[in-house]
Amino acid sequence: MGRVWRWGLTLLVAGFVLWYASYYTTIAVWELRKLLSWFALPLLAVACCVATALVVRQIRRRTGRSLGGAGTTAVLAWLGGVLGLALAVGWLVYGAYLQDRAYMATAQIVTDPVPALSARSPYLVGKAQAAPHLGDVTGEISDITYLPDSDRFGTLVERRGWLAGYEVGLVQEVPLGGSGRSQVRCPFDTAKADARISGWFGHNLGRKISAVKRWVRFDADDAYVTCSNGTPVVVVPLKRQTGVLVVTERPAGVALYDGRTGKLTVTTDTSAVPGPSYPLSLAARQREGTAAVGSFSDWWFERSGWDASEDGANEGNESEFTLRYGAAGAGDAAGSAYVTPLTPQGEASSVVAVSTVPTRHRGGSLAPMTVHRLDPAWSSPKALVALIKAEYRDVCCYNDDQVFEVVPTGGSTWTATVGSEQNIRYRVEGRGPVDGREATCLKAADGALIRCAYAAPGSPEEQELKRREQQKQQEEAAKGAGGGAGAPGDLQGLTDDQLADLQRRLGDEVLRRLKSGRG
Repeated sequence: MGRVWRWGLTLLVAGFVLWYASYYTTIAVWELRKLLSWFALPLLAVACCVATALVVRQIRRRTGRSLGGAGTTAVLAWLGGVLGLALAVGWLVYGAYLQDRAYMATAQIVTDPVPALSARSPYLVGKAQAAPHLGDVTGEISDITYLPDSDRFGTLVERRGWLAGYEVGLVQEVPLGGSGRSQVRCPFDTAKADARISGWFGHNLGRKISAVKRWVRFDADDAYVTCSNGTPVVVVPLKRQTGVLVVTERPAGVALYDGRTGKLTVTTDTSAVPGPSYPLSLAARQREGTAAVGSFSDWWFERSGWDASEDGANEGNESEFTLRYGAAGAGDAAGSAYVTPLTPQGEASSVVAVSTVPTRHRGGSLAPMTVHRLDPAWSSPKALVALIKAEYRDVCCYNDDQVFEVVPTGGSTWTATVGSEQNIRYRVEGRGPVDGREATCLKAADGALIRCAYAAPGSPEEQELKRREQQKQQEEAAKGAGGGAGAPGDLQGLTDDQLADLQRRLGDEVLRRLKSGRG
């Protein structure tokens, strides 16, 4: 009876620990599931060999026959070990390929042009302008995210201290053109909302999420803050695991943490979320999976797929640019997408494709990813920066000015911003090589055309430049046509009275100068 009580008490305590430690059990299950997916086949092979050896040994004991003796058992054991090791190495490689293929399940590779996208202020500019607008806030910036729905940057500021949450949320306008720089600071109620991501003990937001919904996790960089009527809301896109031998991640809704009441809500209805609801880290993983677009041998020797461009002006923010669709992209219900310029694997650095993944997606499946092949391809971002500096020397780059992000803006066009971290002054738009030459135009920050180093034939910029030239010629022609009666210096159009008055004024001026000279 005492043994039953001991076992019962042990199970009760273990159950209580597992229930209370929902955060750590969730992490343990996630990591163990990953390990199981990698070593399931090797372990199965070893188990089969060990089971065979045990069966042979049992038969030998019962029949009294050697069936090869102890040598058979040793050979089977060694065979199991070698087979398990070979399967482990092989599955680690082939399993990674299958994992990439699983993330490629919703991918489409098309030759259609990229839908029109709206240019925005560079991420690095939004990051640089956050700190000066925090005022007397003493916390530390933990996250900055572009919110495409409102065309704002959201900044999440942690409160100092081990057992503390967030201090304030800052939502600021960083215009690419214009003078508006509105900003809203939403303070957290530090007594009621005292949790943050990666916080300590009961102040850990991840622990609170696991207490509401187990077996879901998140990436800290996916979280962001919004302000709703003065109330800060921390939005955490969630992910879940799926699969047995090939374990992948899927979206699992969002967690909303109220900065005034400390209330946590986990929901799969993301229609009312004022920002991206699809995890950016999941979109990045899908984009990485494009390496498996070909066969296993192509994947192994890196002969297929694309990489994010890691060259030039995009250092610090090289992939998954959050951009809003323009009028031509209205077919996308989400209104915005994670956009990444892609280069082929290998030494080539030219941008040959652009991937798009919607920032909003309903359901628990992967969001559709579209890879748009470019024709013509762009030069590498590094080459584009050098080209901008060479063709527009009068505006780039001196003092603190520099070329920021080179991002896709639809069709075959790209946009680079020029200026400082505190003041974006210009943008340069390009269309890829046309007739062997990169077509670029310089515009003001608000998009007004200034001039073109080379305007692509038939482009709107070329048409605008022709219109300006025709208008200039018409104005000059109008001036020339009226020159017979009113051109400067022509006296034939003057009347007798006007000519007499002019002679009188001329005599008065001559007399004044002579008197002035004598004095």
